[in-house]
Amino acid sequence: MYKELDNLLATDTTVDSWYDDGCVIASEMLTEFNPSDWDELSNQVLSKPIDWQKKLAYCLDNECNVLELNILLSLLDTNDEELFEICVDTLRSFTDQESKKLILDNPKILQRVNDLLYTANLPVKKILQDFLSKILL
Repeated sequence: MYKELDNLLATDTTVDSWYDDGCVIASEMLTEFNPSDWDELSNQVLSKPIDWQKKLAYCLDNECNVLELNILLSLLDTNDEELFEICVDTLRSFTDQESKKLILDNPKILQRVNDLLYTANLPVKKILQDFLSKILL
């Protein structure tokens, strides 16, 4: 199943097409992943192009499981501001105590979110504030 997801994420699509159809298909694929698919995804994700990573990050909140969370946490170590914002947006769904602890155990994440609050546009600022309020509760 990993190969099918990889091919889908690598496909050049319009933004509308991705958000209308592609992300739904990718999310459905992720629900069918077995442990070896998750291992391959975890091992390959950081070597993929930024656009591929952005598409993936947008879809990683199906189950809100630790496998998805760990991939999102690995993607946060990026210089690409949009990828970072997508990851934070998706992380707002990870509100169980175990997920919060894993996020809080990475103080660089909270520091970067706080730093971005000063320069972010209004929609992104709302996402960042919502993330902080959910994680710090």
